[in-house]
Amino acid sequence: MRKRNVGSAAAAIAVIAVAALSGCGSGEEDKVTEVEILQYKPEAAAYFDQVESAFNASHNDIRLTISSPNDASTIMRTRFIREDYPDIIGIGGDINYSYYVDAGILADMSDYEGLADISQSYVDILDALEIVPTDGTYGIPYAANAAGILYNQDLFEEHGWEIPETWTELLDLCGEIQADGIQPFYFGFRDVWTCLAPWNALAVGLTPSDTCQRVNAGETTFAQEYRETAEKCMKLLEYGPEDPFAYGYNDACTAFANGQSAMYPIGSYAVPQILSVNPDMNINSFVMPANENPEDNTLNSGVDLLFAVTEKCGNKEAAYEVISFLLEDENLQEYISAQNAISCKKGDFQLAPELEGMQTFIEAGKMADFQDHYYPSEMAADALIQTFLINKDVDGFLNDFDRRWQRYNRDIIRKVQEYNEEHGTDE
Repeated sequence: MRKRNVGSAAAAIAVIAVAALSGCGSGEEDKVTEVEILQYKPEAAAYFDQVESAFNASHNDIRLTISSPNDASTIMRTRFIREDYPDIIGIGGDINYSYYVDAGILADMSDYEGLADISQSYVDILDALEIVPTDGTYGIPYAANAAGILYNQDLFEEHGWEIPETWTELLDLCGEIQADGIQPFYFGFRDVWTCLAPWNALAVGLTPSDTCQRVNAGETTFAQEYRETAEKCMKLLEYGPEDPFAYGYNDACTAFANGQSAMYPIGSYAVPQILSVNPDMNINSFVMPANENPEDNTLNSGVDLLFAVTEKCGNKEAAYEVISFLLEDENLQEYISAQNAISCKKGDFQLAPELEGMQTFIEAGKMADFQDHYYPSEMAADALIQTFLINKDVDGFLNDFDRRWQRYNRDIIRKVQEYNEEHGTDE
């Protein structure tokens, strides 16, 4: 299924001005409840324009406005400081969600009936992001993405290459591809954030999903947990371009689209960019085979978009009506088709063909969140990984990772340790 045009994004720029201060609550004299969504995915602005129009056309008692600015995260934080809260926020399931739950910015949504329709795997992923266990549910997972290895299906069929299920099979495949005169991988490591793609895809299969929480609790270190991930991530470089740091994300997408590599270790979010270069490319994907036992492999998938009602929203019922509209099957299918995403709602949704190779893992719920969703941004883990891949010093990298974690995560570590002491979970 290819990306579809769902409308113009122009309307989303202006709508926030009217509703910014009104809030979800309304007085008895108001006939219409204003609901404002501030969401962080500008690439999906056209979809949200369409949703806004469709909702308002079908509801007389609630007026919805949705804004999709480029700098949504900064705008959210500024508005929270000013206590000028939107009614609903659309964000990713990452450390910012953790901060918002911890700060009491988000309302408990455990009374939302639609929660029963959400896949438990993604509910659990959000729960695990909480800095300390917090009673309640503070976000409704909407759409997820996945990271592993994209591959050129036509090239694979032409050469008779088999999809690898173990780490040894992956390395053997890379050797076979090289022997056929083709480069196995492109990367894009000049843009530091792309270093996280193979890192995360390896880590979910090689380390426990609660590694970061256990480090915060003082139960382990990254030097103990991340060595194999680091060594295997470094090994992949042998099968890429001579200088993997000379090319950025757009370069890698373009090279892969033009058949200059057989595979690309990146997330599903890259598919629209690749298809914009070569709309006829036949792309498929497989889970990173990080282990020698295929049963130990895990899909790297996390909540790419969730909706949360803010604590200051005065009319939760109206906010829930909006979220239920967003979760209607037709609307959700439109979003996941346009964004090459995965539905967090249970049901018979059509998955993008580029993710077909990951479908069995998705259906089985055999997945784990992106490790970097727990990394504080101040730590600059992506740059740290890039430097490691340049210098190839595993011990120095692992020690530095632990040092930076302790430095930039000290407030969270303190909260975790205080919680454990209070609840006796450190015994």
